[in-house]
Amino acid sequence: MIDSIQWDEKQIEAIVKDLAYLRLQVDLELVPRYPKFLNKTYPLGRCKEIRDAVFTELQTQLQQPTSDGITLIRDALEKGAVLKKIWGELRGVYFQNAMTLGDWYLDVSNDTVNPNKPRVEVLPLEESGFSPISSFEQFASVARIYWGVEIYRNDVCPALAPFLPMLYVRKDGVSWLGEANDDMLAMTMASEFVAAQRILSTLPPPSAPLLQRWQTVLQDLAHNGFLHEQGDGETYCQQYRERQYYIGSDVRDRVVRAYLMLPRGVDYAP
Repeated sequence: MIDSIQWDEKQIEAIVKDLAYLRLQVDLELVPRYPKFLNKTYPLGRCKEIRDAVFTELQTQLQQPTSDGITLIRDALEKGAVLKKIWGELRGVYFQNAMTLGDWYLDVSNDTVNPNKPRVEVLPLEESGFSPISSFEQFASVARIYWGVEIYRNDVCPALAPFLPMLYVRKDGVSWLGEANDDMLAMTMASEFVAAQRILSTLPPPSAPLLQRWQTVLQDLAHNGFLHEQGDGETYCQQYRERQYYIGSDVRDRVVRAYLMLPRGVDYAP
């Protein structure tokens, strides 16, 4: 195991400066591609796209660093530190995509919730307030605050519920199923669907009119067992556990393909 990375204030400033320059470079490409997220102007809501673009550009810069900050990052890598992408919640109030280098937190999309904040933040991971998502309850707590949603049990597609147990409803009446990112799917599979079963047992059911609205939408989709089979989500959790659907990627990939058939949002006026 490598020793903890020790950077002084001047070195941190150099790293922030170089990462901020990379951020400006990728912004030139991303702004035309992602001018809006919902009704929010770039960079709001684009932490993943920004993080991924900077991460890719950083790999190129690390091959032949020409500035102090990038050189410091490469030196840490050569000593055994690992640079990786991370996703989770920040200070319990919003989701964030960032990077870690050893025990340091590198956030190159720090302004994607509040555009008045600096683009880049570099600090020890233990001081960052970042936590990986380890349960659906933790995710739901942040989602209610960050997205302003109500969350219900996924009775819409109960055969999907072991993987995607939550139905979100925004204040404007738009609803959607989730959460289908790699981290959340890995979390529920690692728990052998216990995580999904637990939150399904506590979430309220959607209203009958909302459920009917979704059923009308589903009727227009090509038949897919994950989308159209009826039943109880908790029972499906037990069945999938017995069938060992948490092993490998085949079932997971089928779930993702089924999810991609769904509309990204269903309008519902109660």
